Amino acid sequence: MRPIVKVEGSVGKMVLIGQFDFNLHKEFRQASQELLDTPDVQEIQVDFDQVPFLDSSALGMLLLLKERAAGQKKTMVLVNCREAVMQVFEIACFNKMFTIRPAA
Repeated sequence: MRPIVKVEGSVGKMVLIGQFDFNLHKEFRQASQELLDTPDVQEIQVDFDQVPFLDSSALGMLLLLKERAAGQKKTMVLVNCREAVMQVFEIACFNKMFTIRPAA
């Protein structure tokens, strides 16, 4: 399923639904580009509330988006991360590279 993109003021949010793996590569790239191309967006939030699983290719996609966002002086935040997703981020040391907000 294609990520849902929402823009509210200076925040662009990408809501991921389902497993975040290589199969989502094309859709993730298109949604990312949409947020990067929106001049008003200064912060990109990737919402993991509905993501039960992610793999190493998903980590690579996030790193690439972070690099591209930084090149445009935009910040990136990973939000609503569930426990299983948080564990993957901690193992990959993403908690040192990203601002991560766990699920409430």
